[in-house]
Amino acid sequence: MADVNLSVAGRNYSVACRDGEEAHLQKLAEMVDKMAHDVAQVGTLSENRTLLFSALFLADKLHELQSAPPSSAPVSTTSNTDIEHQQVAIAVEKLADRMEELAERLENGGASA
Repeated sequence: MADVNLSVAGRNYSVACRDGEEAHLQKLAEMVDKMAHDVAQVGTLSENRTLLFSALFLADKLHELQSAPPSSAPVSTTSNTDIEHQQVAIAVEKLADRMEELAERLENGGASA
């Protein structure tokens, strides 16, 4: 396992990942950070709400991609964009799981995350 230091919404996180996935995880964190920055421009939100809305906006984009009618391209042809979208989908699902876990901890007495 490898450890990656990520910066999202002005905070630094150390995240474990499989060896070789460090660059991919860094790219995903940059996407989340950009979304958090965009969300923060709207108004003053707490850190939790900024990350919540960032995750919701990313999940909405993912939903749009998943709801789009299938392309007429043969199944065997997978573009880099399709692969990236699939990877983003997996990352957003993991992020949503993590956010739910953090929210549950906060609701149950604020145990450290």
